[in-house]
Amino acid sequence: MMFWKGLSIPELSFENLRSMHYKGNAFPVFPMMFVTIACGAISGFHATQSPLMARCIKNESYGRRVFYGAMVAEGIVALIWAAVGMAFWGGVKELNEVMVIQHENAAWGVNEISNSLLGKFGGILAILGVVAAPITSGDTAFRSARLIVADFLNIKQKSVIKRLLISIPIFIVGFIISQSNFGVLWRYMAWSNQTLAVFVLWAITVYLYKEKKLYFVSLIPAVFMTAVCSTYLFISPDGFAMRQNISYSIGAFITVACTALFFISVRNKHFSA
Repeated sequence: MMFWKGLSIPELSFENLRSMHYKGNAFPVFPMMFVTIACGAISGFHATQSPLMARCIKNESYGRRVFYGAMVAEGIVALIWAAVGMAFWGGVKELNEVMVIQHENAAWGVNEISNSLLGKFGGILAILGVVAAPITSGDTAFRSARLIVADFLNIKQKSVIKRLLISIPIFIVGFIISQSNFGVLWRYMAWSNQTLAVFVLWAITVYLYKEKKLYFVSLIPAVFMTAVCSTYLFISPDGFAMRQNISYSIGAFITVACTALFFISVRNKHFSA
């Protein structure tokens, strides 16, 4: 449809491998880009759903095609939206200008693109697809939050009244948070999502080591994502907003410390069999 409408995608070149955000100095490619594309790249939130999905498959061998296949499919969807986002308004510069005018309203952008390229019927389907995913994620997030609070406070959840006792305050907090700027809210969610992924990756690495399997398949992304999340915390305008050289140094130190701690623990066999 993009080619049918005559939209051109910017060419990939070394010149374009830079932050094109209208606040480029405050949003460097590393680590900001890796946090922005949170769910499409690696997701701690998805990891929390693995026990639920495991109950829905007949054989453990189906896990790869279900989990890996779903993430690949999500990545393809993300690539499509990234491409059309850059091309629809004529380029990244124009996209920035439009987003500034619209106060970074991503929902408005989705509506404009969907209705313009796919027509009314296709636009409705695309918007429903965009809306359905956050709704199911929000449902799962609220349910998980309720169960965590219930477990922490030792409140049994068999009674509807007791469920509402926890759910209503959580809904109120969620509504208050939803009134914040979407860009800021998204980045906080993305960082917490990626940070959760860091813990999951280190846990997987420990498990693979204990099972005497190839633990480097999870160690490498664990190290990389530790660097991303720790650096982001210090460099982000929504975090400590420190200078880049200081943020990168702190992030590198934390990453090296975590990696060293893992190998020291492995050597000293602190992980019980």
